[in-house]
Amino acid sequence: MPTPHSHPWPETEPPAMTPVAEHDDIRAVVRQLLDRHSTLEAGRLAAESEIGYSPELWSLLVKEMNVAALTVPEDRGGLGYGVVELGIVLEECGRALVSEPVLTSAMLGVHALLAADRCPQVDELLGRVVQGELVATVTALSAETDFVDATRTGDRWSVSGRSTNVVQGGAADIVVLLGRCDEGPGLYVVDLRTAPVRRTELPVIDPSRRQANLLFDDAAAVRLVGPGDALRTVASLHSLGVIGLACEHVGIVDRLLESTTEYTMQRHQFGRAIGSFQAVKHRLANTLVELEKARSAARYAAAAFSEDPESAALPAAVAGAICTEAAIGTALEAVQLHGGVGFTWEHAAHSYVRRALGDEPLLGDSRAHRSRVADLVGL
Repeated sequence: MPTPHSHPWPETEPPAMTPVAEHDDIRAVVRQLLDRHSTLEAGRLAAESEIGYSPELWSLLVKEMNVAALTVPEDRGGLGYGVVELGIVLEECGRALVSEPVLTSAMLGVHALLAADRCPQVDELLGRVVQGELVATVTALSAETDFVDATRTGDRWSVSGRSTNVVQGGAADIVVLLGRCDEGPGLYVVDLRTAPVRRTELPVIDPSRRQANLLFDDAAAVRLVGPGDALRTVASLHSLGVIGLACEHVGIVDRLLESTTEYTMQRHQFGRAIGSFQAVKHRLANTLVELEKARSAARYAAAAFSEDPESAALPAAVAGAICTEAAIGTALEAVQLHGGVGFTWEHAAHSYVRRALGDEPLLGDSRAHRSRVADLVGL
C-alpha cells in the first residue's frame, strides 16, 4: 500500500473538474432511463431474484448507455472518457439504488483488466465485459487481506483458497483476485462459470448489494499483473472503488434531500407545512451543506484519478470519509423527518438506510478513511 507522502495532494485543479455541457447530457439520459426502469418496487424485485439484479436493466445500461465502455480507451473498443463521466453515472445509480453491477463490473472489473499486459485472453475478456456478455467482480482491494495461493504448472496458473464478502460474487462470471506465489503477489482472473469454486451467499444488511464467499480448489486462472506491479495496481483499484462508492453516496444524499424536502412541504401540522418550522429548515439546510461537501469531494477525487491514478489516493480517502458520513447521516435524517412512515420497510427511506450502512464496511468506514488520510500526509 502507499507510504506516507508518496501521493501528495495535486498542486493544481485537475482539468476534468471543469464542468461541460456533455456531463449534463450524460446525467439527464441516465436519470431518464433509471426513472423509467429502476423504480423502488422494480429494484426490490430484482434484488430478490436469483442473480440479484435485473438482466434487462443491465442490458440497457451496457448496450444503450455503454456504461462499461465509458473509461475504456478508444483503441481498445471503448469511448475514451474518464472516471469523472463514469462517476456521474454512479451518482445516478446511487439515486436510484440500482442493484446492477455498474460499480463492480463497469468500473472495477474493467480497470483491473485494463491494468493487465495485453494478450488475446485479456483482450477477449475485456471486450466481453464491455459488451455486457460477462459480469466481472473484484476482490483484490487490499494488500493485507484476501490473498489466495497461486501455483504455476508449466504455462498454466491455478489458484486455491478463499475470498470473502465478494460483492455480487454469487452471480459474477469472472473474478479478479490477489494471489501469492513464490515470486510474490500477483493479480489473477478466474472464470467462475467453469472453475471448481464453491459460492456461498451471505446474509447482508442491504439485499440490493449481495455478497458471497468464494472457495477455490485448483481453479484455472490467468495472471493479469505480476509481482512487480501487483500491489501498485491493488492500491489504484482500492482508490477507484472508494471514489465509485463516494459518487454513489452523493446520489443517495441528493435524492434523499429532494424527497425529504418535498415531504416536509406536503406534511402539515398545526395548520402549517412542517417544512416551514425553523427546526426543520435548519436540518434540511445542514443536509444541503453535507451534499455540497460530498459532491465536491467525490468529483475532485474522480478528476484527480482521471489525471493521475497514483496521485488520487489522498483525494479518494477524503471523499470516502466525507461521502460515507453524508450518506449515513442523510439517510437517518430522512427517516426522522418522514416521521413514523419513514421507519417502515415499505418506505424508500428504509432502503437507503440499508444501502448506506451496507456500503460502510466494503472499503472502509469514515474512521478508516480518516486514518488513511493521516497516514498519507505523515501524521
